[in-house]
Amino acid sequence: MPITDLLERNSKLYGDEVALVEINPEVQETQRVTWKEYALIQPTSTAPYRREITWSVFDEKANRVANLLLSRGIQRGQKVAILLMNCLEWLPIYFGILKTGAVAVPLNFRYTADEIDYCVKLADVDILFFGPEFVGRVESIADELDKDTLLYYVGNSCPSFAEDYHWLVSNFSSSAPKILLDDEDEAAIYFSSGTTGFPKAILHKHRALTQSARMEALHHETTHEDVFLCIPPLYHTGAKMHWFGSLFTGSRSVLLKGNSPKAVFDAVTQERCSIVWLLVPWAQDILAALDRGELDAKDENLAQWRLMHIGAQPVPPSLIKRWMEYFPHHKYDTNYGLSESTGPGCVHLGMENIHKVGAIGVPGYGWKVKIVDEHGQTVPQGEVGELCVKGPGVMVCYYHDEKATNEVLKDDWLHTGDMAQQDEDGFIFLVDRKKDVIISGGENLYPVQIEAFLAAHPKIHDVAVIGLPDKRLGEIAAAIIQVKDGCECTEAEIEEFCGDLPRYKRPRKLIFAPVPRNATGKIEKPKLRQQYCAERLVEAQNKA
Repeated sequence: MPITDLLERNSKLYGDEVALVEINPEVQETQRVTWKEYALIQPTSTAPYRREITWSVFDEKANRVANLLLSRGIQRGQKVAILLMNCLEWLPIYFGILKTGAVAVPLNFRYTADEIDYCVKLADVDILFFGPEFVGRVESIADELDKDTLLYYVGNSCPSFAEDYHWLVSNFSSSAPKILLDDEDEAAIYFSSGTTGFPKAILHKHRALTQSARMEALHHETTHEDVFLCIPPLYHTGAKMHWFGSLFTGSRSVLLKGNSPKAVFDAVTQERCSIVWLLVPWAQDILAALDRGELDAKDENLAQWRLMHIGAQPVPPSLIKRWMEYFPHHKYDTNYGLSESTGPGCVHLGMENIHKVGAIGVPGYGWKVKIVDEHGQTVPQGEVGELCVKGPGVMVCYYHDEKATNEVLKDDWLHTGDMAQQDEDGFIFLVDRKKDVIISGGENLYPVQIEAFLAAHPKIHDVAVIGLPDKRLGEIAAAIIQVKDGCECTEAEIEEFCGDLPRYKRPRKLIFAPVPRNATGKIEKPKLRQQYCAERLVEAQNKA
């Protein structure tokens, strides 16, 4: 079943029910817009605090987008890109693209102009929808794009080099286009996060998207009555596929434009959210705000919040332990995945397995997992090897990159590049990225394990461990430590705390500095290595 069928079903079954709510906490709460008003008006120069649309309006807007694209000659298999911050227009545009049989290409809102240009050309994009935040970047590359590439502006005061999306779609029918789709049609290209180099274009079919929707609903027991709070960017498979659980059940979702602890709590209380997906830094910020007394976990309006889950990066067990002290009634899950596996869920902990916090879990619905050595042979239980996954959500290929595709796809198994081990109960523990393993004096050090240990220190807000070059040992482990606001911490305190680590695992260099993370919460280790390896080289040269 193509993913668009779910939207059309929801429009028929739940047409008058609210599907999506957008909340902008940066705007003073003076204007709220109902779905009826939103369906009739153009966006004003003053953004409303809250907007909402029903399932029927959602579907009608997607149909208008589809009919616009078809009028411009878009055909099955052609590529249409989306460069928007999270907003109420995002998902109707996405589904409008899919309804034509075209391929949706979401773009990272952090991309520079050069990266936008690179990704648009790599994916053979014919049309680009973009928002007001990107006018400067898009204008700077407009002349470099293919002369046939169309630019549609989603916002107020349309620039001269683009066409006005809102004016355009208002002139097209809200009836569904007569395009037959099936599971094997290509649906979307997602770009890798770029933490391992320049982004790769990851191609998925409709079957992968539909499977992820069914899986998300099953994993988290999502019902029609649940309300999902979506904070991460919709361009990323993580946010999109978690939202697909709401699509599968026809339940309401809230798009929160902000991630401050107060904004999260306000959204949960005002919109009665029951499921919240957080990234590690946001969970850390909430705990810090609770510790300072800025938030109250006992607020009775939080009672319906039943599930907090985390994905996109390893989760320190100490974080979840602290979370459960504040929210003992919460269920918890963690989800492992890659854009190459249609995002989160190919491995997940499971809400009933909180006693296994620290593990990424067991194979998800419809998935198989194995851990292999450098020769592709399955390793004995308990030994470290590369994690491989196989299932209906595995990508078709890296678009226009056969060599890279063949390196990771072997006999339908996706080689993730993540090092893992399985315990006696069958639970999988992520050890580290293959490329991040530090070899120090012949010993393999896994930064994730050291980071999880250090994260339990009461003064540490965030931590990243990287390898730095060393003349004698080859590499040494360096810990970049971000101290909690208002705390002072010394090297001596950290060294004493590390007394419980085996000597060879102890960081040999401590750096007190901010820990950079990308929009999906992953530590930007290439950036850290580039910075501190260069500094290490200068230090060595000065000593010489």
